[in-house]
Amino acid sequence: MREITYRQALNEALDEELAHDDNVCIIGEEVAEYNGAYKVTEGLWDKWGDKRVIDAPISEAGFIGMGIGASMLGVRPVMELMFFSFAYVAFDQMMNNAACVRYMSGGLINVPIVVRGPANGGTNVGATHSHTPENIFANMPGLKVVTPSNPRDAKGLLKAAIRDNDPVYFMENTLLYGEKGPVESNDELPGGELIIPIGKADVKKEGNDISLIGHGRAVVTCLKAAEILAEKHNINAEVVDLRSIRPLDEETILESVRKTHRAIYVEENKPFCGVGAQIASMIMEKAFDELDAPVLRMSSIDSPAIYSPPLEKKQLPSPEEIVERALTIC
Repeated sequence: MREITYRQALNEALDEELAHDDNVCIIGEEVAEYNGAYKVTEGLWDKWGDKRVIDAPISEAGFIGMGIGASMLGVRPVMELMFFSFAYVAFDQMMNNAACVRYMSGGLINVPIVVRGPANGGTNVGATHSHTPENIFANMPGLKVVTPSNPRDAKGLLKAAIRDNDPVYFMENTLLYGEKGPVESNDELPGGELIIPIGKADVKKEGNDISLIGHGRAVVTCLKAAEILAEKHNINAEVVDLRSIRPLDEETILESVRKTHRAIYVEENKPFCGVGAQIASMIMEKAFDELDAPVLRMSSIDSPAIYSPPLEKKQLPSPEEIVERALTIC
């Protein structure tokens, strides 16, 4: 078992999938000669060349639309967005076309495209570069939305996403790119490679007193809150990582709530129509009699991302705030 960064895990996944299938290619702004805006594609252009790792012009509507068209013809493009905020420029292609083609063709045409890149605030780049639109894309039938919280999940889920025949929107967090975690080398794995099925949540920490549920970097925040709850308040929190929002692993969530009887959903998304609203509603409908307290939601403050570094830090959920809310229902 090695300790590698989230960035390295994504790079390994891309490299392995380029080797696995000649139809896989990478397209995006600065992904080739510059090695990617966040160095996720470092070394891949040197290794695989111009036809497999392709620099695109600064026109998301253009190159995302091209990728969707190519995927309908059998190519498996992995499209990098420098920020997921820029997906809005390609909204028609990503929501109206990619999501609907398989259904409208009666299953005759697949759209095996992956659109990946950072979807997060907290990096002080202003409101137009800091969106977390996972709830928007998860609202559209036909799309899959993946939000890994650690290097191992990032690698295994990206490999699964590239092999999937449906559009997968793979949302990373810039603040996680340098974070290290254990990832098996291929010779340590029974099948020789790490593939994590999309649609299966993971319990990152077992507990009995309260369920802290989240996705993306919020899972890291929940784990830190769980440490504080255990050390200072003798509360044993369980931490559930959705890993994918669509499809959603409802049973793992419900199983955790049935055990702990309390739940907080934590996300860096906005509260209005957020992922947490969906999860809270699902728990109330399907596990109401198991609850000893109302389901709580925590999200970013409901305003555009603040440019000021200290203020934006306050805008996102912190471990201390999670602890404070947990104590109100424990």
